[in-house]
Amino acid sequence: MVDLKQVRFLLIGAGNVGRRFLGLVARKEQVLRERAGLQLVLSGVADSSGIAANPEGLDLEWILALKAGGRGVAEIPDWGQPGVAALDMVRGVPVDLLVDASPANMLDGQPGLGCIELAISQGTDVVTANKAPLALAFSRLDELARAHGARLRFDATVAGGLPAVNLGRRDLAVADVHRIEGILNLTTNYILTRMAAEGLGFDEALSKAQQEGHAEADPSLDLEGWDAANKLIILAHSVLRYPASLDDVEVEGIGGVTPQALREAAANGQQIKPLAVAEREDQGYRLWVRPVALDAAHPLASLGPQQMGIVYHTDISGVITAAIVEDTPQPTASAVLRDVVELYGRAAGGTP
Repeated sequence: MVDLKQVRFLLIGAGNVGRRFLGLVARKEQVLRERAGLQLVLSGVADSSGIAANPEGLDLEWILALKAGGRGVAEIPDWGQPGVAALDMVRGVPVDLLVDASPANMLDGQPGLGCIELAISQGTDVVTANKAPLALAFSRLDELARAHGARLRFDATVAGGLPAVNLGRRDLAVADVHRIEGILNLTTNYILTRMAAEGLGFDEALSKAQQEGHAEADPSLDLEGWDAANKLIILAHSVLRYPASLDDVEVEGIGGVTPQALREAAANGQQIKPLAVAEREDQGYRLWVRPVALDAAHPLASLGPQQMGIVYHTDISGVITAAIVEDTPQPTASAVLRDVVELYGRAAGGTP
């Protein structure tokens, strides 16, 4: 008989990533039991309609069916509470873990930031796919977690399902990382790659990205480089231990890249890619985001329109490259599950 560790959790955000995360928990239930010794119990979920909460557990299939029909979790009989805020759920439902898959609000990080702060202050572990709280308040959240004995994991916040954060902070923990190069934003890589490969104009490539679900209705944060800059901030804090802010990042979007520039790069054996870089400089790092013409031999030059990637340059571990094809948000949801297993799974022993 398998010795199971039961983990009760709350989920904030039941959109693309949150729904897929619940779907993976349901689909992988037996695998989680057999390989990780885990039983994950959803005790509460919040979306724009309100919350549904039952400390003993909610029916995942019921919630997934409700969301597939375009309805809110507050409509769940017995357990639904229309209009109740996610923060009130975090305050009132005792659990082991908070999972934050709420939309990234880069203005003030809410509601995710407030929920994460409250959960940590209560000694509750947090796994988040929401980059905004970390980009805006990484140091504060890290210090709060240490003070209250809570654990914070966030691999899904940088490049979706690519283990960019975990590779750097865990596998390169004793290495000196002197340069990070990444294609961290899929929207901009999609647009530039389709423009270069098919001769599309910028607007046409953007329209195709939106039609295929690779760009938001308002893609300005992506196109102007700020999404990649936010992810670079998370890498700077977590991997480089360099307490940078967005003011420290030189940012240039892809709006100035023309079809002619792409053709000229191709004629020189190069590909223009939306690069995010942290490079050692004096006692710190220089951080920048901008489109760069990469030689064909560069490991990020050949990435396709649905790919993201990262390159770590180190002193003792060589040069490590990782890339992912992410045509849906499912790999991002799987990164959330990966962090949960890393925290509580049998192999990890549930230790920090």
